Amino acid sequence: MLRFEDAVVRQGGFSLSADFAVGPGCVAVMGPSGAGKSTLLGALAGFAPLQAGQITWLGQRIDRLDPADRPLSMLFQDNNLLPHLSAFDNVALGISPALRLDAGQRKAVIAALEEVGIADLAARKPAQLSGGQAGRVALARVLLRRRPILALDEPFAALGPALKRAMLDLVASLARREGTTVLMVSHDPADALRICPETIVVAEGKAGGPHPTGALLASPPAALADYLG
Repeated sequence: MLRFEDAVVRQGGFSLSADFAVGPGCVAVMGPSGAGKSTLLGALAGFAPLQAGQITWLGQRIDRLDPADRPLSMLFQDNNLLPHLSAFDNVALGISPALRLDAGQRKAVIAALEEVGIADLAARKPAQLSGGQAGRVALARVLLRRRPILALDEPFAALGPALKRAMLDLVASLARREGTTVLMVSHDPADALRICPETIVVAEGKAGGPHPTGALLASPPAALADYLG
């Protein structure tokens, strides 16, 4: 289980408290703009230090670990690809920051690119890729890292509907196959309903839950209802 236990994080005068636990599978993170959804993921990833409380994974504290040592990968909306590297090398960074790969590791990179359907684009640089292709490169890097927690900060928001659904389905497949715990920030109820049985609501300085997604969206709390319209 991933647990936020009375965790408090402050950034630029903004304060968010979080108290919840989630297990393997996809969990949406929803709430009004500026409520602290990205701050929540930042605290999990180690980019925003806690002022109180703790974050644990399988009963062990991870909030004191450096970001690189935490058991998670994170996907951002801009995909965080290095523009001077090929798709192959951007994926390979997931296992070797120095890009020194043995034969087995090179095969693993190709296998990850094949899994997301872009092995034929391995030599292209990010500027030569479409938005969807770049998103698949970033997802391939996550597949290669095989971390048990995946944090998604709206990485597919700029994609067209069909491609976004395909990417969401890839994430859901990864979660099922690997037993990954996925926290997915989303502003689109359809995305949450598609792959997330549960949803955490972030509003009014608090993150709590999770709640069954269908029931929550059918009768949302006031802050979420106002946001969703």
